[in-house]
Amino acid sequence: QGQLVESGGGLVQPGGSLRLSCAASGFTLAYYAIGWFRQAPGKEREGVSCISSSDASPYYANSVKGRFTISRDNAKNTVYLQMNSLKPEDTALYYCATDCRPLSLSEYDYWGQGTQVTVSS
Repeated sequence: QGQLVESGGGLVQPGGSLRLSCAASGFTLAYYAIGWFRQAPGKEREGVSCISSSDASPYYANSVKGRFTISRDNAKNTVYLQMNSLKPEDTALYYCATDCRPLSLSEYDYWGQGTQVTVSS
């Protein structure tokens, strides 16, 4: 009965910003490490960022370090990914899941369907 729903994607110009949301229902998100992942057509799924249940030492892929910020709002049962200085190579379907690793979807306790981010002029 639990689920994750991503939102906040869209079309943005290079250099622009978006804030993605990963909202949980039916379970308490604060008890999980939450990872953000992305996949573009023809490319392997990759981990983008991850935040632990303790909020310690968040992970960022080298390609997004310094541009993206992950955060939690436990009162809203939501994890956010603030994306700044977006580049065309950031274009992908972004989704969240209850693990920091890019696993098969069936291996996650919970995962979302994703939100599309397109960076183009």
